[in-house]
Amino acid sequence: MFKKFRNVFFYVLIIGSCSALIYWIARMGTRLEVTSKAIVSGESKPLWIEFTHSFLQNMGHSLPILLAQIITIILVSRIFGWFFKKIGQPTVIGEILAGIVLGPSLIGMYFPGFSGFLFPVESLGNLQLLSQIGLILFMFIVGMEIDINVLKSRAHDAVVISHASIIVPFSLGMGLAYFIYQSFAPPGVSFTSFGLFIGISMSITAFPVLARIVQERGIHKTRLGTVVMTCAAADDITGWSILAAVIAIAKAGSFASSFYTLLLAVFYVFVMIKIVRPFLKRVGDLHTSSANLSKSIVAIFLVTLIISSWTTEIIGIHALFGAFMAGAIMPVNQKFRNIFIEKIEDIALVLLLPLFFVFTGLRTQIGLLNDAYLWEITGLITLVAITGKFIGSALAAKFVKQSWKDSLTIGVLMNTRGLIELVVLNIGYDLGILNPTVFSMFVIMALVTTFITGPALDLINRAFKSKDEDKINDISLINKFRILVSFGNPENGKVLVRLADSFIKKTNGNSGITAMHLFPSAKSHQYNLETYENESFAPIFEESKNLNQKITTLFKVTNDIESDITEVANKGEYDLLLIGIGQSIFEGSLLGKVLGFTTRIINPDRLINQVTGRESIFENSPFDERTRSIIANSRVTVGVLINKGYSKTDRICIPVISPNDQFLIEFAQKLINFSESQITFIDFNSHIHKNSELKESIRAIEQIAPNHVSLVNEGKISPDFLKEQDLMLISVESWKYLIESKNNWLTTIPSTLIIAEKK
Repeated sequence: MFKKFRNVFFYVLIIGSCSALIYWIARMGTRLEVTSKAIVSGESKPLWIEFTHSFLQNMGHSLPILLAQIITIILVSRIFGWFFKKIGQPTVIGEILAGIVLGPSLIGMYFPGFSGFLFPVESLGNLQLLSQIGLILFMFIVGMEIDINVLKSRAHDAVVISHASIIVPFSLGMGLAYFIYQSFAPPGVSFTSFGLFIGISMSITAFPVLARIVQERGIHKTRLGTVVMTCAAADDITGWSILAAVIAIAKAGSFASSFYTLLLAVFYVFVMIKIVRPFLKRVGDLHTSSANLSKSIVAIFLVTLIISSWTTEIIGIHALFGAFMAGAIMPVNQKFRNIFIEKIEDIALVLLLPLFFVFTGLRTQIGLLNDAYLWEITGLITLVAITGKFIGSALAAKFVKQSWKDSLTIGVLMNTRGLIELVVLNIGYDLGILNPTVFSMFVIMALVTTFITGPALDLINRAFKSKDEDKINDISLINKFRILVSFGNPENGKVLVRLADSFIKKTNGNSGITAMHLFPSAKSHQYNLETYENESFAPIFEESKNLNQKITTLFKVTNDIESDITEVANKGEYDLLLIGIGQSIFEGSLLGKVLGFTTRIINPDRLINQVTGRESIFENSPFDERTRSIIANSRVTVGVLINKGYSKTDRICIPVISPNDQFLIEFAQKLINFSESQITFIDFNSHIHKNSELKESIRAIEQIAPNHVSLVNEGKISPDFLKEQDLMLISVESWKYLIESKNNWLTTIPSTLIIAEKK
């Protein structure tokens, strides 16, 4: 007994004695104090007033204000980004608007007290500094996502289109600057600096946003996708090189006085390409996995980034160009770039980059556009931007013998500006070349040109709708039974493909399986997309060989997984859509105990699911929200697999709980014909005996395959019988009945395929 409480006794003794000693020393120390006048006169303030004063004083310090700003910015940016993603727009639009909302254009105008408290003028320097670090990391990623080797191999047409898409809007921008210079240029700014910045602002294409749009629309592997991505990459490199020269000229004041700056810039680029790049390549080739990419190696590349940014900043061509250049010369080893991008992407894009959007929003004062004339100029700026970029790109694409549809598509995509435009505008603002009014006008232009990209692409697709799609659909209808397997985890995908094969394995090519993997756009970027695709389908191809079954694959980047699953299933005229629910969802949960899944470890994600209501997955409806959405919007039969170690379909049980379960007999027949399965129909409440139609359908199968069908009453089902089964087929309605009735043999059921009949 003493051993049991020994640690407790020691703990209480040591804590209590030391606490008493501390208290005694503190009391003795008060005698050493010099009594203040306030204490002598008894004028001490109430404790709560002292606490309130101290609390408000703490909140007013620079660090608490910065942390409060970061919390607010991240929350508001994520909400706005989520909303615009849901309506099919790039997330960046929502994040830019979040910044404008938090700035003087809305919150600052209607809630000046709150805005002044959260974003006091003296705190904006810290916010700008952090946002610049975020931009440096972002431009580093942008540089890494550009594959120089691809540019070399496909440069001919791409360079023509890219440079035309720069020079045409640049020329129009210079012309626009000529007409608005006297009215809108800040005092003391030369026309050369003003005109060059207006020109480069018109010429920019947002490579990251364009890449995301191309991926989400599934054209990244097409000839058009390759051309436009190469054009955008060439545009980015050319645009940033021109911007560096423009900054040098703007800071120097003239072409002649910028000569030494440009000479230093050329020398810097030469050193980076000829000396730094080969060194980094040797390091990168030796470290192509997460295991051997140590902190010291990461430090080498981050120091290279910082030195590069520092160099271009002191030369006079801005730190962001150095960050972009550092990314572009990173080792081209794909595995290395993937690992390195993943290491810094989240901190850059989730934490630091939203600070830049809000800082831009704090600078954007839409209230300055307070008369019709200013809005007319804003409209003119937007019109010139769209016209120059679209026409320059589209005509150049047509000249190099692209089709009209592809040419117009290239024109629309190259007109996407997004975040990169804001970077250029902020540089112009910092240099004093753009005043707040012009800055706000151009921010609106950046939003409009990015927002119209999606609708414009949809319009072009409708206008040039090809008859080839109809031919493909007509051919697809010839197939007798087509199954779409949609999976997230590749190992689960293998199981679903194996299950799909059991329905069609002896159809001699008259049926088919399509395996589809949808990848969240938030986790993707252009450079590592092919790697993700190969890794996702590697187990599927392996299973395809084992089954001797041809598999068609479909990989797509998406921002709305459930909507895209149903869209593909509906448009593809599939007969069955198979999706999976892994047992990991249920392990450690109340429902897991009902279904027979147990674990000693409590997963935090599962605990969150219980708190947020996802644990009610079968309480009010048979499925979670995502699965319910897929079933509700699908015009095809949907099968949801609960995998409890499924491997074969030799023995299958089918509970028949209502007359509506008759459609399951068709699936039983396929499994008998193509997999020689043994089917056991379980008669609940004598529904089969009472329903002549059900009875005749089962009897018809018995006549064809008498040794493959049996019928048992619910009361004769034992746990041992269920453990012997490989799979249970059940309708959604019957599954819900089993859950609600808390049937005592639910804990011993095998892997279960829950089928929702085609509407």
